[in-house]
Amino acid sequence: MLNAKIAGIGYHVPDNIITNDDLAKVMDTNDEWIRERTGIEERRYATKHKETTTTLGAKAAVQALADAGVDKEEVDFIIFATLSPDYYFPGCGVLLQRELGITNTEIGALDIRNQCSGFIYGLSIADQFIKTGMYKNILLVGAEMHSMGLDFSTRGRNVTVIFGDGAGAVLLQPTENKDQGILTTKLHSDGTYAEKLAFINPGAHGGYHHEQAGEEYDYGYPDTNQYGEMFITPRMLETGQYYPNMEGQFVFKLAVRKFPEVIHEALTAVGLKTDDIDMLVPHQANLRIAQFVQRTLKLQDNQVWNNIHKYGNTTAASIPIALAEAVQAGDVKRGDLVCLAAFGSGFTWGSALIRW
Repeated sequence: MLNAKIAGIGYHVPDNIITNDDLAKVMDTNDEWIRERTGIEERRYATKHKETTTTLGAKAAVQALADAGVDKEEVDFIIFATLSPDYYFPGCGVLLQRELGITNTEIGALDIRNQCSGFIYGLSIADQFIKTGMYKNILLVGAEMHSMGLDFSTRGRNVTVIFGDGAGAVLLQPTENKDQGILTTKLHSDGTYAEKLAFINPGAHGGYHHEQAGEEYDYGYPDTNQYGEMFITPRMLETGQYYPNMEGQFVFKLAVRKFPEVIHEALTAVGLKTDDIDMLVPHQANLRIAQFVQRTLKLQDNQVWNNIHKYGNTTAASIPIALAEAVQAGDVKRGDLVCLAAFGSGFTWGSALIRW
């Protein structure tokens, strides 16, 4: 059976650097408060009206293709992971195809919505397609433009200070070398507490999920028999219900449990141990989470790649950005065992082991 390998990798972050002090000018927060809780010092924001999630992804994709030595016309499938698409529909996959100038090839484009775990899920999907021989050059992109939908007021600071914009991409190809490529991927989810980290409105839920949970929540739906008037209401706009929300402590406690579990699961599946890991690239959710996982696995500093201090949490883009940096810095070399792991909204989580 064929293995899927990462033949090329690239990333792109916007030029605009937004420091903690910059955010302190528009909301009640400060540099010390943000660093202590998240480890973030700055993040990047795309330029309004000139950049989008798709354009960021396209720039990362061009780098990945160049790194692999593959012409864009040779790409035979696109997978695009994001929670901040340009449009509600269609997804960014077809927009990326257009941005790259390859609509003439009429290849398939798949959009996946697994938030912080999006890149891992996309990697697993690509792995299966490669192994079966269905595709030979799969372009996997993780990209986000969070800055377009955050609450830049004190009300939203707990969420807003965490997130940044950016994109990462890989080009996956088959290899007959059994000692190279993706060794295994492990995917999980549990929707029990989905609303603990969610972007609820606008949506088609109509209040159903809160009602099922026995919770009262005023969405401002009109008491009429008219069609519509459910997707978004004046009350949602007045009270800021159209911003993402997160119960930080709940997410933290679950994440520090699931990260080590899914990493051990992957290692066990291929008969390896934590000592065999040359580089762990965790989703850049929070530096405290990454440090907790590092201590739990007893890894040294040179075995874990963190860049959240520079870019914040870029959800689906965070792992490919960090992996690309590690590769370009020479800290991931041919033959190294690389472990990728993510946990995020849903809740979903997953891991991947790659022999570089």
